Amino acid sequence: MIVLLAVVVAILSWLGTAGVRRYALAHHLMDHPNERSSHTAPTPRGGGAAIAGAMFVGLLVGYGCGWLGGAQLLGYLGAGTMVALLGFLDDHGHVAARWRLLGHFIAASWLMYWLGGLPVLELGGGRWDLGVWGWPLGVIGLVWLLNLYNFMDGIDGIAGSQAVSVCGVACVIYLVGGHGSLLLAPLCMAGAAAGFLGWNWPPARIFMGDVGSGFVGLMIGGMALQAGHEVPGYLWVWAILMAVFICDATWTLLRRLLRGEKVYQAHRSHGYQHAAAKSGSHLKVVLGVVGINLAWLSVCAYVGTAHREYGFALLVAYIPILVIAYGLRAGDIDSA
Repeated sequence: MIVLLAVVVAILSWLGTAGVRRYALAHHLMDHPNERSSHTAPTPRGGGAAIAGAMFVGLLVGYGCGWLGGAQLLGYLGAGTMVALLGFLDDHGHVAARWRLLGHFIAASWLMYWLGGLPVLELGGGRWDLGVWGWPLGVIGLVWLLNLYNFMDGIDGIAGSQAVSVCGVACVIYLVGGHGSLLLAPLCMAGAAAGFLGWNWPPARIFMGDVGSGFVGLMIGGMALQAGHEVPGYLWVWAILMAVFICDATWTLLRRLLRGEKVYQAHRSHGYQHAAAKSGSHLKVVLGVVGINLAWLSVCAYVGTAHREYGFALLVAYIPILVIAYGLRAGDIDSA
């Protein structure tokens, strides 16, 4: 039944994206290419609204079926609505960075509260309960994940494919580990992102926009928190599966900070953007990212879970990804 729900969510997302695309075209809600863009033709944006709407339907149905607790539902719906609304407003016009960031912190705090704060961290053979200090650490982590997902949504299909592959692998790990109670949120996210991909697959007919990228990033953070509370150590599974996005975005941000650049301004210096410019293909880069997720990071996450060696698995997973980011010149001055 829960798989059938994910299929219904995917269909709703596909239909919703079609509706958002018509709305965007009618209201001239377009991304026009410039010197910092990776696309060459004006393209509608805001398709992520369909992802949020479809996932909310899935979560509500799941709650009605007893697959999701009331506190978790309030956390996902409240935080997701705040971030999606901020993104929707920003897609229609500019929202000052300070107000966006304030909204992100409020949404992350809301999600942390309803999901029970930062879970106990299992690492290095021990369990670490950070107590009250876990709250600011968790909120900052959620805000960074939300924003890095936005940063990584710069070529056709990459953000949607990341959501489908990462959530899909997490569901397999849950099933193998006997934790089917965690399936609802990632299955709904995978379905919603898959439906959107029907319109965003290279060459994209609509972009996700801030309404979608921030929403997806925050929801993935929430799934990691939820999983960590049920199984100490599962938080690291998500950290491993998100390695490509985390490494590229963080490496690029640090390099830009060291150069004294305004990090909130648009740019084209991420590793994946350099790869797309060099290869001349968004599709090759997207398939490369999905391939890394499925062939490498999924193995690291599963082995780490099976042997409860999360720290070692995290290290093994991240080192080659960081090497790839370095090789792709992540953070270097924008390509011509």
